[in-house]
Amino acid sequence: MAPPVTRTASEGTIAAISTPPGEGAIGIVRLSGPDALRIAAAVFHSSRGLDIRHLRRRVYHGEIRNGAETLDEVLLHIMRAPHSYTREDVVEINAHGGAEPLQAILELVLEQGARLAEPGEFTKRAFLNGRLDLVQAEAVIDRIRAKTRAGLRAANAAASGALSQAIAGMREPLLQALARIEASVDFPDEDLPELVTPELRATLAAIAARMETLLAASDAGRLYREGAAVIIAGRPNVGKSSLFNALLRDARAIVTARPGTTRDLLEEVITVQGIPIRLSDTAGLRHSDDEVERIGVDVARSALNAADAVLFVVEATDPATPEDEALAGDLLALEVPVFLVVNKIDLNPSPALSSWADRFAATWLVSAKSGDGLQALEAALAKQLLGGAAMNPSDVLLNRVHQRDSLRRARQALARLLDNFGASPEFLSIDLREALAALGEITGETTAEDVLDRIFASFCIGK
Repeated sequence: MAPPVTRTASEGTIAAISTPPGEGAIGIVRLSGPDALRIAAAVFHSSRGLDIRHLRRRVYHGEIRNGAETLDEVLLHIMRAPHSYTREDVVEINAHGGAEPLQAILELVLEQGARLAEPGEFTKRAFLNGRLDLVQAEAVIDRIRAKTRAGLRAANAAASGALSQAIAGMREPLLQALARIEASVDFPDEDLPELVTPELRATLAAIAARMETLLAASDAGRLYREGAAVIIAGRPNVGKSSLFNALLRDARAIVTARPGTTRDLLEEVITVQGIPIRLSDTAGLRHSDDEVERIGVDVARSALNAADAVLFVVEATDPATPEDEALAGDLLALEVPVFLVVNKIDLNPSPALSSWADRFAATWLVSAKSGDGLQALEAALAKQLLGGAAMNPSDVLLNRVHQRDSLRRARQALARLLDNFGASPEFLSIDLREALAALGEITGETTAEDVLDRIFASFCIGK
């Protein structure tokens, strides 16, 4: 196992605008670092003549001045180390939320010795100073970017330390196991009790099972955070655009009785059971001599391979045409889950399905016109995307690809150890150290510096 990574926060005082671009009632310029109070005191003039460097008050009213020029009337918030987000002295200048006053204030504090913060540097300092672990730090940006209330609950669960506690609950017994295994190596001649026992193996097997449970639910974490891409496909005039509009609860796509109406890929985002879904309506898949329609068909076919799921729509009035059968073969050849949606059951409530219908992951009977079956379709789609599990976004979930990869490697190392449990303790300790290092990557204890840089670079400036 790699030795623990020792890091210190970057030197200097950083500053950035921490509110989005554009006009608003309030905008914030944030400073963090050892000179935050000195820099703020150099540009801030209290309306009551107070010295912010020595008083223990947290909020001051006054003006930001550049020499004799007043830039803005502000409220100044002071959070002294270690009782701040970064565990450094932090000053937040609450100014009017226009681009010019905020930019003028930022330039002024930079002239006084601050430097412009890098993306995510405030949160990176919170991590480096021990206020947050890596899981909690990443949850900060997940809260900001949450697309649904369920996604926000998943981010809040990670920020609360639920995943960190689950990882710690696995690392601690693994550390104890490593101590026992290495004691049997280092003191072979001592009168010690048997250290590498069946009970120890059972403990390690239970941890491996917990890892497997977390991995099985990892797709749910990704879905709540990133969403899923779902494409509606089928031959022309089976009601794809009508289904698209019905799921959107809006007339977004043009619907006519004429085949080939949809020429382009239409995309909208909907929320299904807390999962953000990027829903796409495609051109009808058929051979066409119309150049524009042919381009639309090519775009549709290209998009299919990138989807998380495909809804293959057929008509209840004739769900077994040769054209449908040919399309079914093409879609089932994709490495993507494909679900059969039998539309227009308002015209034929009990359609006789083709013999190839049972080859799909699931079949749903709906009427895009009347809405029958749509709620059942949405519930079943969410369940399918979540892998059949009834997940709660407040559960302990792996929200990111690198978390899943690290836990997978830890599980593989532990599996090797269990398979070779009767081998020499020296070999067992190698696998155990590898499992511990991989788990430490999730919480940041053993994460490489370049990986941390990539993670925090995905944050916005000012956070």
